[in-house]
Amino acid sequence: MESSLLLQCFYAFAATVAFGVVFNIRGQALVIAGIGGALGWFLYMGLQGFFINDIPQYFIATLAVSLYAEIMARRFKAPATIYLAAALIPLVPGGGIYYTMEHFINGRVDDAINTGLHTLGIAGALAMGIIIVSSSIRIWLNIRKEIKKRRKKDSVH
Repeated sequence: MESSLLLQCFYAFAATVAFGVVFNIRGQALVIAGIGGALGWFLYMGLQGFFINDIPQYFIATLAVSLYAEIMARRFKAPATIYLAAALIPLVPGGGIYYTMEHFINGRVDDAINTGLHTLGIAGALAMGIIIVSSSIRIWLNIRKEIKKRRKKDSVH
C-alpha cells in the first residue's frame, strides 16, 4: 500500500509538472507546483475510507493544495495561481466528465445523471476549497494590515 501510494504521488507530481510545462511555468516554480500536486493526491488517497463518498476527500485535498499555493506564492513572491492551477490537475474530475458523456451517448440517462452530479459535486468541492482558502488569506492579510496601521497611528500620538 505504501509503495503504491508513493508511486501514485510520483505520478501526480509528474502530471502536474507536465501540465505546468503546458501552462508555461518555468524553473523552480514548476517543481513547487509539482510538489503541490503530489501533496493534494497524497491527502486525497490518504483520506480514503474516512467518508461515505469521495467529495470530502477532494475538498480537504483542495484546501491543502490552495493553502500550499498561497504559502509558496508569498514565499517566492509570485501569484498563487501559478502554483494552484497546475497543482490541482491531479484532482480535476476529467474521468467523471468523460463517463457522463459516454453514458449519455449510450442512452444510459440515469447513469449519466448520477455520474454528472457526482462530477459536479467534485468540481464544487474544488471550487469551495479554493474560495475558502483564498478568501481567508485575503481577510487575514487585511486584518493584519489594519492592525499595523492602528499601531503606527497609536505610536505617533
